[in-house]
Amino acid sequence: MSEQFTTAPAVRRVDERHRYEILVDDERAGLTAYRDRDDQRVFFHTEIDDAYAGQGLAAIFVEQALTDVLASGMRIVPVCPYVAKFLTKHQEFADITDPVTPEVLTWLDAQLGR
Repeated sequence: MSEQFTTAPAVRRVDERHRYEILVDDERAGLTAYRDRDDQRVFFHTEIDDAYAGQGLAAIFVEQALTDVLASGMRIVPVCPYVAKFLTKHQEFADITDPVTPEVLTWLDAQLGR
């Protein structure tokens, strides 16, 4: 962590916005967006604000988001490239990870209006 942070980063799930956010000193520093499809949480986008890049924050909050999914009994679908890469290094989530299929992508496009 950078010494510029006065408090430890905090992760929160914001259901009404379909995302997890990471806060640094009470400011949103990044997010990972999802949509729920039955028992699957489909992650499709992760970003860190430029001011917080290179601090390792994405790994912190993606791990906490995936741990939340695990605790909820849901499954993970990693459409987001960052989440997919994270999962290759964190096998503890392998048993709750589903593949990205054409059906999931079509469903996600419809959810997002694309």
